[in-house]
Amino acid sequence: MTSVLYDAPGPRARRRNVLFTVAFLIALAALVWWVVLSLIDKNQLEWVKWKPFFTDSRAWSTYLLPGLRNTLKAAALAMVIALPLGAFFGIARLSDHGWVRGAAGTVVEFFRAIPVLILMLFANAAYAAYTDISPDSRPLYAVVTGLVLYNASVLAEIVRAGILSLPLGQTDAAKAIGMRKGQTMRSVLLPQSVTAMLPAIVSQLVVIVKDTALGGALLGFSELLASVRPMSANYGANTIASFTIVAVIFVVLNFALTTFAGWLEGRLRRGMRSTGAVVGADVVEELATPGEHVGREELGGGGGGGSGGGPTNRTK
Repeated sequence: MTSVLYDAPGPRARRRNVLFTVAFLIALAALVWWVVLSLIDKNQLEWVKWKPFFTDSRAWSTYLLPGLRNTLKAAALAMVIALPLGAFFGIARLSDHGWVRGAAGTVVEFFRAIPVLILMLFANAAYAAYTDISPDSRPLYAVVTGLVLYNASVLAEIVRAGILSLPLGQTDAAKAIGMRKGQTMRSVLLPQSVTAMLPAIVSQLVVIVKDTALGGALLGFSELLASVRPMSANYGANTIASFTIVAVIFVVLNFALTTFAGWLEGRLRRGMRSTGAVVGADVVEELATPGEHVGREELGGGGGGGSGGGPTNRTK
C-alpha cells in the first residue's frame, strides 16, 4: 500500500522501525529514571516541598491564580487584536494594487523579522517616554503590543498562504458569475481557507500564550511564570515544585486550546460537507440514461433556456 507522500515500508523497514521505537523508549525511560533518582537524592520529591500546593489555598489565591489571570488577560487581548489585524494584512498582500501589496509586505516582513522580546522592550520604553500610562499598567500594555505586532505579521502570512492554497478554479468560477474581488474573497475564498489555516493559527495562538512569560522575565509583568519568584521568596515554596506546577498549568491551558480548535475544525469540515445543492432521484435516473441530456430547468435552475420558460428539449 502506497501513499501520496511516501511508499509503505516493507518487512525489513518495519522491523527496523520497531527496533528504533523500542530503543527510543528504553532511552527515554532511562532518562526519566535518572531524573527521578537525581531529584530523590536532592530531596526534591519530599511531600513537605509539594504540600503547600495541595493543602494550603494561599499558594493559589495569592500567587498562582492572579498570575494565571494576568496571563489569560494579556493573551486574550493579543489574540483579539492580532487575528483581525493579521487577516487584514494577509488579504492586503494579495491586492491588485502594487502600492497596497508593497506597504503591507513591508510592515509584515519588518515586524516578523524582529524578536518579540525586543518589540516588548521598545513598546515599554515608548510608553514610558510618550504616554501617561501608569508604571503598574505599563508592562501589560508593552506585552500586548509586542505580541500583537509580531503575531499579527505571522498570522498575515498564514492567511495569505491559506488563500493561495485554494485552487485557482474557485476564483475563476466566482468571476464567471460576476462576483467582484471583494465578494470573492469574503464569500468564496476565506470561508474555504479557514479549515486549511486553522491548525497553523492555533499553533500561533499557543505561542502567544507562552510568550506572555517573556514580559514577566524582563518587564516585571506579574504573569503566571513570574509568580514563582515571589512565591518562593515570600511564601517559602520550593522552586522546582513551583516551576513544575506552573508548567502543568501551561500544558493544561494549551491542551484545552488545541482541543477546542480541533473540535472547531471538525465541525467546520462537517458543515462544509453537508452543504450543497440536492438533486432529486428522478433527475438522477434521467441523468443515468445514456444519450439523454437534461436541461437547467429540470435541475431546478433558472429560466432563460428557451422561450416561454418551458423545459429544454431532450435529444436522443
